[in-house]
Amino acid sequence: MRSRAFCTALLVAGASLVAVEPAVAAAPRPVRACADLVGGYEVPGTKVHVEQATPVAAGAEPEHCDVRGHVEPAVRFQLKLPTTYSGRYLQLGCGGFCGELVPPTVRSCAPAPGDFAVATTDDGHVGGGVVPSADGRWAAHDRAARDDWAFRAPHVLSLASKRVIAAYYGAPPRTSYFDGCSNGGREALLLAQRYPHDFDGIVAAAPALHFSALVLHEAWLARSNTDAAGNPVLTGEKLPALHDAVLARCDGLDGLVDGQLEDPRRCDFDPATTGCPAGADAPTCLTPAQVEVVRKVYGGAVDGRGRRLYPGGQERGSELAWYGWLIPYPPFGDSLAHLLADNYLRHLGYPIGTPHSSAEQVGFTAGELHRLAVEGSRANASSLDLSAFRRAGGKLVLWHGWNDQAIPPAGVLDYYDRLTRREGGRAATQRWARLFMVPAVYHCGGGDTLTTFDPLPELVRWTEGGTAPDRVVATARADDGTVTRTRPVFPYPVQARYDGSGSVDDAANFVPWHPQEPPHDTVDWLGAYLHHLPGPVTRP
Repeated sequence: MRSRAFCTALLVAGASLVAVEPAVAAAPRPVRACADLVGGYEVPGTKVHVEQATPVAAGAEPEHCDVRGHVEPAVRFQLKLPTTYSGRYLQLGCGGFCGELVPPTVRSCAPAPGDFAVATTDDGHVGGGVVPSADGRWAAHDRAARDDWAFRAPHVLSLASKRVIAAYYGAPPRTSYFDGCSNGGREALLLAQRYPHDFDGIVAAAPALHFSALVLHEAWLARSNTDAAGNPVLTGEKLPALHDAVLARCDGLDGLVDGQLEDPRRCDFDPATTGCPAGADAPTCLTPAQVEVVRKVYGGAVDGRGRRLYPGGQERGSELAWYGWLIPYPPFGDSLAHLLADNYLRHLGYPIGTPHSSAEQVGFTAGELHRLAVEGSRANASSLDLSAFRRAGGKLVLWHGWNDQAIPPAGVLDYYDRLTRREGGRAATQRWARLFMVPAVYHCGGGDTLTTFDPLPELVRWTEGGTAPDRVVATARADDGTVTRTRPVFPYPVQARYDGSGSVDDAANFVPWHPQEPPHDTVDWLGAYLHHLPGPVTRP
């Protein structure tokens, strides 16, 4: 779905790519028929079964071989092998608890530098219900399924895909990439931490890196916005006026009134300023109970002593994205925050055979945070030790939308700040790992002023050509696909500033601005020790 924009960016940003890697011009061609891929394959520690391999003519995607199968015991996958192949492999992460085999899309870059082989997996189980990726029932009594989701499936898929790619083209991929957001961002970081040789370049977007602690945050959102009768306190009709009030207070803090906040942490908006007159209620104001909800949502989960259970809360400016996440969405019959938290706490969050909990019953305490970490450390991607990935020459791009309604941006900022101190400072860290904070963008994409951010072309250029990304352009599009705004995003902490001439909707009219003081993003929170809890790996 992003293939045309991706290829254009790659061909422009990576104009020197063919020069630094001449082999791209002579991309491998298939050495066997697509249907001949059906069969069994050995990979370290397990077996791969290809059950279908079907030639697909060019149409919505380039001509390719559609491969489907599973890695024992139950990791289903889909791998698309393009006829015009670049020698690159791209693996995509999955969201929530996964449980769905979402078809990947071949990235079309013909005639050069060619197409990616691309794969996805369901992470080893099948979800049910209205939102399969929020269903946790599969995990209640199945240790193998839990481990597939937690740390095994993305790794064994990489082994399987490379084995099948070698069989089809006569050689394994020259470079391998992973791109994931949310739970897929967690998978991305986990792969860099625990399987540092699987991928050459990794995009970790809005990573749910502290998954076991994030669940408490989601339960906090759901409980904060539920009254004694089980109904939402803050309703969707209140969000536009609330958001407008935030912008009226803070939009100009970055020197430009453009409908978005460059760094929402500078905003001191108090929801009490939008309070309704005594006894009144209207879409344009908040009742006292709604003011309290908004304060809790901005503040984030804390225990009874005010200590943080997660690094942050919802950022000011993200209000329009709350509908469906913390405010129930009728087709789901629930809010996504409640669905995810409740399913995790009931079926997945604690060791099998021990007492579990629910979104309604879980305690917001240090003890509960620690109890969740027993099982959660298997899946958490909290480790700061990426040294093996760095030594292997790996390149990492992290990014997060400032208006993310699902995962507070404070978590990745805290992580990156700790990582830079471990790695000897920002300059040393940026040689192999860079963070981009994207104004106005919601969870994994969407937004009201910017909607799309795709750093994969720049990651390819960095990985294969050695040119580190000094900017990535975020884009907004209308429903008909028309580009309505472009804005450069610079490696954090550098921000975009308007140069004073031309349209504010054109990225060409913005320059990098370096804050006078270095950021101090490390958060004092009760889960900081999670950075030091090791997680398991799959052994051959």
